[in-house]
Amino acid sequence: MSDTINGHDRAAEVPIQTKPSGFGPVTPPLRPDTPPDAVPTAQVSSDVKDDIATHLDEAPVQDVNADIPHQGAEQDQPEARRYFHRVRTVATHPHTRTVVRHAAYVAQGAVITARQRRDARSTARHERMMHAAESQGDHTTALLWEERKHRHLADRHARRMQLLHAPVHAAKSGAYGAVTAAGLLLVIGVCLAATERDPRQVIAPFVDAADIIRFIVTMASILWPPAVLAGMFASVAALWSTGRKRADMPGWLVTSADGEDLIIDERTITLAIKALRIQGVTEYIKKGLPLQYLVPAREDGRGTYASLRLPSGVSAEKVAKRRTDLATGLHRAAKEVFPTVGAEAGILNLWVADKGRLEEGAGPYPLLTDGKADFFKGFPLGRTLRGDLILAPVNGRNTIVGGMPGQGKSSAARALMAGAALDPSCELRIWVPDANFDFEAFKARCSRYVMGAEDELIELIREDCELLHEEIQARGRLLTEYEEPEVTRKLADKEPRLRPLMTLLEEAHVAFNHAKHGKDIAALTIENVRLGRKRAVHQIVSTQAPTKDSIPRDVTRNCSNGLAFAVGDHVANDALLGQGAYRGGHRATELLPGVDRGVCLAKGITGERSDLIQVHFISITRDRDEITPLMQRAVKSANALVMQEPERLEKRDLLADLDEVLGTEATRIADVPHMLRRLAPTWPAYTKLTGTALVKLLAGHGIKVPSTGNTWPLDPVTVRRALAERSENDK
Repeated sequence: MSDTINGHDRAAEVPIQTKPSGFGPVTPPLRPDTPPDAVPTAQVSSDVKDDIATHLDEAPVQDVNADIPHQGAEQDQPEARRYFHRVRTVATHPHTRTVVRHAAYVAQGAVITARQRRDARSTARHERMMHAAESQGDHTTALLWEERKHRHLADRHARRMQLLHAPVHAAKSGAYGAVTAAGLLLVIGVCLAATERDPRQVIAPFVDAADIIRFIVTMASILWPPAVLAGMFASVAALWSTGRKRADMPGWLVTSADGEDLIIDERTITLAIKALRIQGVTEYIKKGLPLQYLVPAREDGRGTYASLRLPSGVSAEKVAKRRTDLATGLHRAAKEVFPTVGAEAGILNLWVADKGRLEEGAGPYPLLTDGKADFFKGFPLGRTLRGDLILAPVNGRNTIVGGMPGQGKSSAARALMAGAALDPSCELRIWVPDANFDFEAFKARCSRYVMGAEDELIELIREDCELLHEEIQARGRLLTEYEEPEVTRKLADKEPRLRPLMTLLEEAHVAFNHAKHGKDIAALTIENVRLGRKRAVHQIVSTQAPTKDSIPRDVTRNCSNGLAFAVGDHVANDALLGQGAYRGGHRATELLPGVDRGVCLAKGITGERSDLIQVHFISITRDRDEITPLMQRAVKSANALVMQEPERLEKRDLLADLDEVLGTEATRIADVPHMLRRLAPTWPAYTKLTGTALVKLLAGHGIKVPSTGNTWPLDPVTVRRALAERSENDK
């Protein structure tokens, strides 16, 4: 006998509750014919129901199943939820956001365009600027904007008067044109009729003109609908572009790609400055006052330029110091934003590069593969941030270059010296008082090249500076002979001894601070930069330590060209750009090391007090050697004379020469210079030596010449005693 019935246990094995405990339902036993998938259902017997009713003194209890909701109600609630879920899914779908966002671009573009047209046609902009100027107490600017407002109103009135008369002028012009055209056609028709002896040809031009007009009307009717559609699409595209670049979209519509093509205008600049949360600016804008733009944002080469007056109590330096933060608000890299102090402490000059345009740098060196340069016209240096090519003037000038290590100082000097090398008539001399490879490739083109930090090499640099000083003096005498105030290209071609000479003292602070020869090199350099500029001698002084202790101030004062890369403080800034440059707002301290590599603040180059320049980079690495082919070309084209090593000056000792020319008796000091000139007629120091000057020279050697009888006799005994004492001291 089976233990199951239809897949269920037998009834005898199912516990049966014959009398419920309390009022709980009774689960009946399964019948033999119960389906296998049936679920036991609890039921309440009628006796229990009666007991409940009696106990509660109520009517008989209804079936418990009556309290279960109907099947239709169970289906209604999930359907509503499903409908809400579908609506929410469609509304939040990325495609829906994309459609709404692009539609909003068009709408916002229309609003912005309408606002721009309103500003252009009305005086709203003038009123805003006047209000901003008055709020800052700038009555001069307020009056200026008021004058512009009245001029704008007068111009607008004149245009409207012209429009009123335009229909009359158009009607007259049309009538005159029609009569003229008819007369011309009639003349043509008469000529045709006379030529072909056919009177009907008189109207032939009118028939042809009518056919042409009919053809034009037909083509216009065909092309008009597509043209209208194309115009509509173009208008919508223009509005979309304007809205995408300039509109403020709700946060739920903004994507990460928005703002990549942000237009730099007064509004975006104001928002970026506002985001800096500078207290004075924040309070000013909260009052509803607009920032005062002295120069509205305008295209300037490879970027946008604007000049604005900040609210009272806010200096432009505060904004300039937060250059990186300002760049984030303009959606630019820090190296693409250049805030500087304007003519006043509260005026901010801002130049913002087009996104990615500065990555191209200054571009390749213009003379890298071919071409020559001219000392008297200037040498390629780089580009301004606007993209203009710069020829650095060198004739009649000197240049000081400085900045932190690795910022482009040597690149600037290399670009200038490369230009000099490509002038066949220019002589080059380079001194590097350090073990440095940067200018090794120039050695073949130089008439004099010294590189190294050893004492004997520093002594050679001092001797070369002495030689240069004497050559500059000789050039001055030649100019006197030619009766010319300065060297020109014509005179340099005529007189080889006046050929252009370009010198470079790299790492100048090392030479100037040398224990033994530093003072002499510094003194000679001061004289050379002071005297050489009109004599076609240009000296470049390059240093990474431009301080008052490492660079003599007279060198800075006599260098009209200054290239300042990123520097650490105002002292170094003024050492390169001149005294008071930092206070005047010309600050290389605002250049960021590493970020602005290859960018310098230059004075005396572009005609401006200072300008930012990207310097040309000529590679000297083994993998990308650009300088060696250039030098090979320069050596091949150079004149042989400019590469000859300069003759060393004859070394003479004043005391030894006096010992040789003086006898045993005292000699009048006025006669001694003539005796020295007979001994060494070509020695420059004796050429114009006088008795008075000789007295001063002897005093420097510890020899005092008495004024006995106003004859100033020089006793040879004192000279020989001083010579002996010096020899003893040298031992």
